[in-house]
Amino acid sequence: MADTLWEKIEAEPLGKLGELFRSEPDRLSLLTQDLAGIYFDWSKTHLDRKLIRNFLELAKRRDFEAAREALFAGAVVNPTEGRSATHVAERGTGSPDDVDLATSRRSRMRALVDAIEAGAFGDVTGVLHIGIGGSLLGPKLVVDSLGRGVSRVRTSFLSNIDPYAFEEAVEALDPATTLVAVVSKTFTTAETLANMEAALDWLRRGGISDPHGRVVAITASPENAVKAGIDETRILQFAESVGGRYSLWSSVSLVVALALGWSAFEELLEGAAEMDRHFRYTAPEENVPLLAAFADVLYTHRFHAQTRATFAYDERLRLLPFYLQQLETESNGKSVTLDGAPVTGPTAPVIWGGTGTDAQHAVFQLLHQGTELIPVEFLGVTEEDTILPEHHRQLLLNMFAQAAALMQGRTSDNPHQSYPGDRPSATILLNRLDARTLGALIAFYEHRTFAEAVLLGINPFDQYGVELGKAIARSLSEGEDKADLDPSTRALMKKAEL
Repeated sequence: MADTLWEKIEAEPLGKLGELFRSEPDRLSLLTQDLAGIYFDWSKTHLDRKLIRNFLELAKRRDFEAAREALFAGAVVNPTEGRSATHVAERGTGSPDDVDLATSRRSRMRALVDAIEAGAFGDVTGVLHIGIGGSLLGPKLVVDSLGRGVSRVRTSFLSNIDPYAFEEAVEALDPATTLVAVVSKTFTTAETLANMEAALDWLRRGGISDPHGRVVAITASPENAVKAGIDETRILQFAESVGGRYSLWSSVSLVVALALGWSAFEELLEGAAEMDRHFRYTAPEENVPLLAAFADVLYTHRFHAQTRATFAYDERLRLLPFYLQQLETESNGKSVTLDGAPVTGPTAPVIWGGTGTDAQHAVFQLLHQGTELIPVEFLGVTEEDTILPEHHRQLLLNMFAQAAALMQGRTSDNPHQSYPGDRPSATILLNRLDARTLGALIAFYEHRTFAEAVLLGINPFDQYGVELGKAIARSLSEGEDKADLDPSTRALMKKAEL
């Protein structure tokens, strides 16, 4: 039955964007919404009433509402690993038991923050946050977005095992006054543990007699942190059912609380909870994350768009494209359905992007006149608090102009100066950038990714695809036989004298 709906969606006649505005006078009310201090505008996409009706029927056939309720009820929504996904409980909207456990662990996190601020670790002027992937990208985004000029401590983030990354991360830190936060869900991640050992050596060289005493571990596997030498009084735990890329709402964000203050961390959670309430209780036809997912699936399936671009017209959101890259591609970059059958169409597109007018002078040529249709997402902030208000005005005008130009296009007798137009975009406009709106924005993207997975019939909560390369690297590091490697890889290792 769902296959028939796909056929109907793919066969539905599509109007050009300009025509859709003329034929649907109420298009703005249909595809825009103010929510949680954010204005969402999907009116410059090819969604129309007929397509939305078909997608709503598809969501019904996929049991979207049941899947959504299972997420919030703490039921198993990650069947390949037999787990629930309880990141929503970290902001108070999951099942009562999950919320109680998250609240208890957040109280322990608060106590540790209070102790650090009271001097239990001595004078702390800097935090070195060590993690990789979801154990780092979320907190780094939040601190970079909100901490400029107001951060209470110097923050540095280390993920890459590259030695130059380590040198850069510690360059501005004083070992005598630096707290090291090591984040790993399993506390077995090779890169993270290697960087932790390097940080311990750095502390020793800096004159710290008990370097382990300057380390806090944040993990879902406290027993492994103890084995690594971390005292259990300096271990913060989060739930095994909180995936890494969904973990910034937990004690993983210790650095956020230390840099921005506990009240900012709570505001981040409350903003996310507001989006949770909308996603959970709003009817599908008015549900912003679900409508965004409709557009995403439309462009991958009907237009065969293999990528989607995100451009933040605010320097403070410069890390958002990287965060979204992991969130969506690790969640929905799958090739089998929930029951293990091959998918019958594309899943996640490649997510990429950049910032503001920089991108206009780098990649927008491709967006306007290239041969591939690439859906674009623009993000801006209305309120400005800057010494250069005219710059902010020009920045927003550039963003609005680019979206209009993508849609309108322009014909010319000179083919080199013709723009085809009819190229889709969505715009997300924040009233202001603060902890609450940022929390709501990130939660929107989480729920949009989940809704897309439901429509596609895939599991967004496992990530087996990252394991094979890591396993081979581990075996090579341990000196295992290279005979099974291909000739190219063996030659490369020989060339590098490994």
